[in-house]
Order: sequence, then C-alpha cells, then structure tokens
Amino acid sequence: MEKIKSVKIVECDESLYLRPVRMVYEQDGNEKFWDLMRVHDSVAIVVYNTTRQKLIFVKQFRPAVYYAEVKNEDCEGDIDVKKYPPSTGLTIELCAGIVDKDQSLVETARDEVFEECGYSVPLSMFHKVTSYRSGVGVAGSLQTLYYVEVTDSMKVSDGGGNSHEGEYIEVIEMDLQEACSLIYDETAPRPPSLLVALMWFFQNKVSGKLFQKL
Repeated sequence: MEKIKSVKIVECDESLYLRPVRMVYEQDGNEKFWDLMRVHDSVAIVVYNTTRQKLIFVKQFRPAVYYAEVKNEDCEGDIDVKKYPPSTGLTIELCAGIVDKDQSLVETARDEVFEECGYSVPLSMFHKVTSYRSGVGVAGSLQTLYYVEVTDSMKVSDGGGNSHEGEYIEVIEMDLQEACSLIYDETAPRPPSLLVALMWFFQNKVSGKLFQKL
C-alpha cells in the first residue's frame, strides 16, 4: 500500500487546496493575531454493507500524519524512510472528499462512494447525519456527514479513488466488532470524524443489546 520512497520536505509557494493567512483583530482592547488556512469544505460517508453486515472504510497515506511523526530535528529536506517508515502515515478513514465541484453536497457524497468504494448508489439512499467544523484551530472548514446502506449488488468496481487526481486508496471492510474497537484503539491512526461517525452509528443503527455485547 505505502510503496513510498524519496520523501522530501520543500517550500510550498502556492496550493490548489489551501491558503495560509494571518488574521489580525482586536479583542477586549488587545490586538491579537492568529495564523489560519482557507481550505475546501468536505463530505464524509458512513457506508454500511447490509449484505455482509460490514462497515466500509478507506485506508490511505496521509502526508500530514506522516510528517507529524517526524521529529523536529529531522523535518527538513530529505526524510529517512527507514527511520520513519511510511506506514506511520497510513490512516483508516470514512469515505470522504472535498467539495470543489458545482453540485450539491449529496451528489458529491454519491460520487465519492462510487470513486473510492466502488458502489453505485442512488441519491435517495443517502441520509444526512449532521455537519460540523473540523480543524477549528487552523482551518474551520465544514464537513457534512452522510449515512448510506449498500448491498453487494451495488458493487460495480474495486474503487480505489480517482486515478486522474492521483488518489491511491485501499478499501477495507470491518465487521461490527472490529469497527467498534476502533473508537478507543489509540494504536489505529484515525481522524476524529471517524470516531464521531462510529459513535453515531452504534447508537442509532445497532440494537441496544448488540451494542452492549460489542
């Protein structure tokens, strides 16, 4: 999966996905400033395969997570991949994607499920759960969470992401016991949005008795 080598840190003069700025403001008579970034809003989807009663997630290499594992004295120029294995940058996540097209949020969610997980699902089967601000200390972008149930008959491809955009994604499936263990498993690299989604799923889509057993 990771097959990553020749890792190097260089200056970022411009980006299609983020724009760093400094906000200067006055609060209670004191001038203050805060460094932040303008980034795209996004959607995330809890995908549950009812045929096999498994939750569908994605695994991918996240450079920011990998970079956070590198010690300060080693975080410039070439990074030693033997000292810092790229596997430390692999995360388990919800199917998700940024909102950067002229279409509705639910249409974006549908496209991400198709591209990343390989399921062709009608728009009517997507249910909005909630929206929340992520990375409020730096970005504050809005992520909208959806839930969708799929079946094996809806599987039309292996997924894996949009190769034209350079995505390299592994689709993984977990039964309810495995998925529930992710909530408090600190050894599994996963973002807060996954924890929120799992807690919602087990509280709202799993019967009380079964949830207690998990």
